[in-house]
Amino acid sequence: MTLLLISIVFILPVVAIASYQHYKIGKQPAYDAKETLLNYEIIGSGENKLVLLHGLTGSLHYWKRNLESITTTHKLLLVDLLGFGDSPKPQSDYSLSIQLQALELILNKEEFNDGKTIIAGHSMGAMISLALLEKQPTWFKAGIFISIPVYKNADEFKEIMSSHSFVDRISTSKFSKYICMIHPIFMSSAFKPDNLTDDVYEDAKKHHWMSYYYSLTKVILKTDLYAIVKKIKDKDVLFIHGEKDTTAPLENALKLSREFKNAQIITSSEGDHQFFLKEAEFVWNTIKDFTISEKKLKKTIPNEHE
Repeated sequence: MTLLLISIVFILPVVAIASYQHYKIGKQPAYDAKETLLNYEIIGSGENKLVLLHGLTGSLHYWKRNLESITTTHKLLLVDLLGFGDSPKPQSDYSLSIQLQALELILNKEEFNDGKTIIAGHSMGAMISLALLEKQPTWFKAGIFISIPVYKNADEFKEIMSSHSFVDRISTSKFSKYICMIHPIFMSSAFKPDNLTDDVYEDAKKHHWMSYYYSLTKVILKTDLYAIVKKIKDKDVLFIHGEKDTTAPLENALKLSREFKNAQIITSSEGDHQFFLKEAEFVWNTIKDFTISEKKLKKTIPNEHE
């Protein structure tokens, strides 16, 4: 009788939710490189073009903080990556190449491909930004990578995440696909990480298991960032990172940055992986200094991070 009650109260609802999530994906069309348009917004009136890509489970709303600091000098293209936010969530392998194709369609459409544009991203979005900079080097004059995650392999990622919360550990483990199928259950306010705002956490619920699982396993864990950098070593780039980032360790980002000939790095002394949410003004000012100011950034790799 006890086992029956447990099944009725706990197991059956979980199975039902997971089955429904799987069913919803099965009803989605396959990804079409020519027709699948991402959700995006263009904000600002400045003459400097800036594309901003969010991280895993994020959305374009991630960037909507202190925008008055950047929109007078920059024209922003905020994008929901494929499978996240309000963008389509088709049946797809959500590989890096698919994400790049989807972005290219929008950048071409809105003419953010004129060679004067800055490509920027946070976390997974930084990785995708770097890859797009390599694939279309004539479209962009520079790249900006915020909290970029750099891992030797999946084992290093697993070791890094082992010190995180239980929810973080299971959502990045080999069981992440199945956990994601029941994310309507565990993505409640009780499980909200302290470093996420309410609006960002709400938008994080909009993905499905396919977009999350394949983005984690195919983009974050299998992209060879060093191979990408080899082809664009001469590009001007800026790394912005939190010194207390335990998800994407600063030392790994520093090592990657040294592969560039013209790299600058600015750090937040108290910043974690989501420091932008608390320090948007600092990030916008850093970006403005890098993109439009003639003064030199003082913190560069050779004299600050030996």
